[in-house]
Amino acid sequence: MISLPTPGARLRILARTALGIALAVPVSACTGVLDPAGPVGRDDSRILIDATLIMLAIVVPTILLAFWMAWRYRASNTKAEYLPYWSYSGRIEAVVWSIPILTIMFIGGVIWIGSYRLDPFRPLSKTPPLEVQVVSLDWKWLFIYPQQGVATVNRLVVPAGRPVHFSITSASVFNTFFVPRLGSMIYAMPGMVSQLHLQADRPGTMWGNSAMFSGDGFSDMQFEVRSVPEADFAAWAGGARGGGGPALDSTVYAQLARQSHNVPPITFRGVDPKLFDAIATQKIPPAPGPEPENPSHAGREKSPAGRQ
Repeated sequence: MISLPTPGARLRILARTALGIALAVPVSACTGVLDPAGPVGRDDSRILIDATLIMLAIVVPTILLAFWMAWRYRASNTKAEYLPYWSYSGRIEAVVWSIPILTIMFIGGVIWIGSYRLDPFRPLSKTPPLEVQVVSLDWKWLFIYPQQGVATVNRLVVPAGRPVHFSITSASVFNTFFVPRLGSMIYAMPGMVSQLHLQADRPGTMWGNSAMFSGDGFSDMQFEVRSVPEADFAAWAGGARGGGGPALDSTVYAQLARQSHNVPPITFRGVDPKLFDAIATQKIPPAPGPEPENPSHAGREKSPAGRQ
C-alpha cells in the first residue's frame, strides 16, 4: 500500500523545492548576462536589473493586494461591507490605469536611454580597436583577423582591455552573434554587414553562441571566447601565422561553407584579404545548404520544389 505524504510534509517538500529554485536561478544566471566581463555587458545587465525592479514595483503590490482581497472579503468575514450593485469608482480607475502607464513610461525611458548609449555602431573609446570579421556558417562561426592575417573557426581570441570592432555577416541564413558576458547580441544577415563594438576587461574564458534557430545543427553553433593579455594575444597571432595550419582561400572556404556538425576549433595561418568582402557582397555564392550526398549531412532531403 502506497502512503501519501501528509499536507504538512507536502508543504515542506514544496518549500524546499522553491528554495532550491530560488538559489539555483541566481547561480546559473551569474554565468551569463548577470556576470558581465566588459563595459557593454555591465550596461546590459544594469538595464535588465533596473527594468526588473521597476516591474516588481507593480507586480509585488498586486500580488499582495490579491491575497489581501481574498482574505478581506472571504465568506466568513461578516465585517466586510457587501455592495452587490456597486459598479464604478473614479479613484480606483485612476489608480488602475495610472500605475501601469507610469511603469511603462519608466521602463521605456530606462531601456531607450540605455539602448541609445549602447549603440553597437558607436566605438567604446578612442583606443584603436582590434578588427574581427565574423561569418556565420552552417553550423559554425568563422572569425577573420584582417590586421593579423589569420582566421579561426569556433574560437575567438581577443586582447583583454582593448576594444574589439566586429564586422558581422552570414554566408547562410539569419543567425545571431551573442557572447552573453560581453553583451549585445546582433544579427548576422546574408548580403549585409552588422557592426558591433565589445570589450573584455580582464583575461578569462567565456562562450558565445547563435541565439537564433537556424536549422539542424543550431545547437552546435557555440564557440570559445578567450580573453588574454595583449602580449599573449600578439604571441598567439604570431604563432598562428607561423603554425602548420592551412591557409584560408576561396577553395578551402568552399569546403568550410558546407553543412557540418560539432566542428572542432580550427586555426588558419593565412587568409585571403578579400574573402570577407566577397562573402558579404555575395561575390562568393551563399553556402550550398542541404547536401544529401555529403557524409556529414544531417539526413534532410530536398523536395522537388527546392525546399527542405
